[in-house]
Amino acid sequence: MRALLADDGVTWLPAVTGPESGFRNKAKMVVSGTVEEPVLGILGSAAGPFAGQGIDLTDCGLYPPALQDAFPALAGLVTRARLQPYDATSPSRGARRRETPRESAWRGELKHVLVTLSADGELMVRFVLRSQEPVARIRKHLPWLLEQLPQVAVVSVNVQPAHAAVLEGEQEIMLTERHALPMRLDGITLHLRPQSFFQTDTTVATALYAQAREWVDEVAPASLWDLYCGVGGFALHCAAPGRAVTGIEISGEAIASATTTRDELAHLPADAVVGAHDAAWWADAVRDVSFAAGDATAFARDGGAPAPELVVVNPPRRGIGADLSRWLEASDATHVLYSSCNAVTLAEDLARMPSLRPRRARLLDMFPQTGHYEVLVLLERAAAPA
Repeated sequence: MRALLADDGVTWLPAVTGPESGFRNKAKMVVSGTVEEPVLGILGSAAGPFAGQGIDLTDCGLYPPALQDAFPALAGLVTRARLQPYDATSPSRGARRRETPRESAWRGELKHVLVTLSADGELMVRFVLRSQEPVARIRKHLPWLLEQLPQVAVVSVNVQPAHAAVLEGEQEIMLTERHALPMRLDGITLHLRPQSFFQTDTTVATALYAQAREWVDEVAPASLWDLYCGVGGFALHCAAPGRAVTGIEISGEAIASATTTRDELAHLPADAVVGAHDAAWWADAVRDVSFAAGDATAFARDGGAPAPELVVVNPPRRGIGADLSRWLEASDATHVLYSSCNAVTLAEDLARMPSLRPRRARLLDMFPQTGHYEVLVLLERAAAPA
């Protein structure tokens, strides 16, 4: 990481670490096996000795006990609701190289079970299906699941009809009255809906947002954009009285969640204290916070609004790309706060913004026992040559 950010002006803070095991707040389980004996885990690599076989991960040490304890009941629902695991590995029976949804019907229905755990011990469960055909059976047996796992707060079905290595589809069918899982970080309760992104390690994510808030408050910008804002983690942690904050995210579900948290912070009980601030402070802090669904690059490049003093970017692994990098380079923004999970694309983006120099950086071990990590970098506009 230091080699990729080779700049004498960078001050590196000590790395942030968390628990080495039991840290994941999310389980993305491929379902294989049979109706009677479903396997929740992954499929063996095509190049390995277990190619195409289901590998049970229900006792994986990366999952906390609260997740591990939920897996038996979820497997039990597969059997009760007669959810045929989807066969992703057998050769196609159709004449075409790419199967249509109708051609892949013989493969089964249940592709994945996705489970998210909140800091308060509640669960969100999503069943990723090939079609809507099993939805009625899941509804029928849902009371049994909720009896077995009373901590389950949100249940949904996601429909992903394509025979492709895609985790989820666009259609989400809610099966519970509650549609969002509260995720509490440093007193701020973010609301996670089924198709919204959330950092996988709650402990390290809390440190990430705290560090961002500290650096932003030192810069003290009057205006801030949070591009790729998700459910509003950076935007809401960096809100302050007198600071205009705009969050942009492609997912409408995530924007709905961010807006919910903003509205809650605006109307806290009079005696509430959140993140060391009272209700009056928060009402003032979020007065000029807004969120909108849209493409981050298009908003910045084509939206017509003047650039803010500080821009926060938290892109997926592909980075922010050439268009947004070049817009930032040419803009009037004096600071950029870049949160990256891919050091290679971070370095590529920084190379396209030569006037925005790294001043502070901190590595966060968001993915223990892997070679992946999160890094937070504060960039400052270099003074123009005299």
